[in-house]
Amino acid sequence: MKQLTQKLKDGAMQVLEVPVPQIHSGQILVRNHFSLISAGTEGSTVSAARKSLVGKAKERPQQVKQVFDTLKSQGPVQTYRAVMKKLDSYSPLGYSSAGEVLGVVDSVKGFAIGDLVACAGAGYANHAEVVAVPANLCVKLAPDANLKHAAYNTVAAIALQGIRQADLRLGESCTVIGLGLIGQLTCLMLQASGVRVAGIDIDPYMVEKARKHCADLALERTTPGIAEKINIFSGGLGVDKVIITAGSSSLDPINFAGELARKKGRVVVVGAVPVGFDRDPHYYRKELELRMSCSYGPGRYDPQYEEKGLDYPSAYVRWTENRNMQAFQELVYTGKIDIDYLTTHEFPLKEAADAYDLILKKSESFLGIVLKYDVDRPLSFGKIVAGKVKAAGKVSLAFVGAGSYAQGNLLPNIPKSDQNVVCKGVMTSSGTTSKRVAERFGFEFSAADENDIFDNDEINTVFIATRHDTHTAYVKKGLQAGKNIFVEKPLCLSVAELEQIEEILLSAGSSAPLLMVGYNRRFAPLARLLKEKMSGGALSMIYRINAGPIPPESWIQVPEIGGGRIIGEVCHFVDFLTFICGALPVRVYASALPEPNNLQDVVNISLEFANGSIGTISYFANGSKSLEKEYVEIYHAGITGILRNFKELGIYSGGRPERKKLINQDKGQKMMVESFIKTVKDGEQVPIPLAEILAVSRTTFKVLKSLYSREALSI
Repeated sequence: MKQLTQKLKDGAMQVLEVPVPQIHSGQILVRNHFSLISAGTEGSTVSAARKSLVGKAKERPQQVKQVFDTLKSQGPVQTYRAVMKKLDSYSPLGYSSAGEVLGVVDSVKGFAIGDLVACAGAGYANHAEVVAVPANLCVKLAPDANLKHAAYNTVAAIALQGIRQADLRLGESCTVIGLGLIGQLTCLMLQASGVRVAGIDIDPYMVEKARKHCADLALERTTPGIAEKINIFSGGLGVDKVIITAGSSSLDPINFAGELARKKGRVVVVGAVPVGFDRDPHYYRKELELRMSCSYGPGRYDPQYEEKGLDYPSAYVRWTENRNMQAFQELVYTGKIDIDYLTTHEFPLKEAADAYDLILKKSESFLGIVLKYDVDRPLSFGKIVAGKVKAAGKVSLAFVGAGSYAQGNLLPNIPKSDQNVVCKGVMTSSGTTSKRVAERFGFEFSAADENDIFDNDEINTVFIATRHDTHTAYVKKGLQAGKNIFVEKPLCLSVAELEQIEEILLSAGSSAPLLMVGYNRRFAPLARLLKEKMSGGALSMIYRINAGPIPPESWIQVPEIGGGRIIGEVCHFVDFLTFICGALPVRVYASALPEPNNLQDVVNISLEFANGSIGTISYFANGSKSLEKEYVEIYHAGITGILRNFKELGIYSGGRPERKKLINQDKGQKMMVESFIKTVKDGEQVPIPLAEILAVSRTTFKVLKSLYSREALSI
């Protein structure tokens, strides 16, 4: 399929042939007929991408700070990889589209193949021939719906949510500041609801459009006596509500809104404007209320709603983002609002770059700009060839999932000079990422279908680096297909899944493929040296992790998707202590700090091991960012080893401490990948014994159980 992309490094835009996106639980697959370009949001994104590195840094000070934080904690190599991955990647554009359903996951109800739908969401409703969109970000349309009009779905929901926040009543008055696309839609829907509307903008073209189509009064901001004119329009009271849909770095919109509103009135901010308003005279003396409007409406940024499809009860949340979209589509379909005039320009997808040039150069006036797709063009659901085919080698590998971690820590460590290692295929949920990874790391093809990898007899090794909830299914499929499997942690999310994997391995016996989990810390050079210095008996171990918080709405915190931080992250540290002491954990007790969201990410875990060693894992998400993230102490026979953030090791044994310090943090990813590939190629001893892999997963499940039972449990 074809998709519009740009590179952050230089802003270069291309319409690329990429694999069709993967469809996941709760999603539908849609062939776009039209998509809408958001001149404000997307124009800013493209403008920033076309600036120099210095210009990008000035616009994104927070990201610059993150770069320096990474440099401080991980060193220049990892920082360079992270920055270049971001700059070199193909970034999708677009977040509002309409088309026809091509596929529906079994768990999704209410949609069928052939239905017409309108779609929303950055990262979902892209400018692409085919998109995979969560069901709660899709609205089913009438069979005869106008898909060009329906493509305004997202920006209209944003406008409607601003109206909801204003809470306007029949016969009241409202001023809309900013008459761009969202402002025009706001005016149209306000008029349809019986509200008297005044519109203001700095652009005469926008003012004239509003005057003709959607506003009772439309004025340029520079109109002499404009405040008095609005006051007369409101009957001398001041308008009941002001909705700001402008995008500006000026304080004028927020202060002018205060001047126009009546006493006890309300100002709603929809657009990107600063809110450092003057307290006196208007906001203070009129006791004005200031509200923010959040994007498309309730449900936005909530993964339970958007990704898992869990709706809010209408009795308690009448207007969610999906119901806002439905309301807009009903207004359009029944003719209660006429948005035909909004589309001032239409481009075929192949000329999309010209559309953005028009936006940035402002070579002519515009409102709505839509991209039209050639729906008669045959779609290819096959793999996309990216490079020349190499001779088959002993290790013929593929990647399923290749996000930030894989691109920064796994793929760069695949031996490129080894003629016995061949990179065959890569598949990610995003076609643009698949294509870019294939090009950058020398894979032969990017795939749209997992069967292109698991059913490919030329591939004998698969790296799995997808979201946690997909690990088990891909591991099982790979093992049953006879592939050697490297899977990022965690191996699985439940005891039942672990038993299924174990059963596959046991039934295969000595012919079972190699299974390895990405427990990289045991491969770190300073970890290996620490183990060497502390060998020869039972150890006392402390591992403190200053993990930092992750918001409760993050997919990592959702048990069914990320497993939570104990299953998803603490497994690393259980494995590390297992490696250091050389024995399996046999008993565990865990306690957590009570938290409002019950995230269980401030936890103390006590472990006992088969050789008598004891260990404590202190996993804390409530500490200072200025403190190093990981700190390990090991005690044995009068010797103490202290490992700081995998950059510095100290061995204390009575005399002068023995110290070793690295320039760059090294958590062992390079040696881990090389060890795994060497084992596949040469059949040497497995990098991590299977018994340890299984025991680590069992231990994390027991940690959770111990937190609930408040008992020490055998493993």
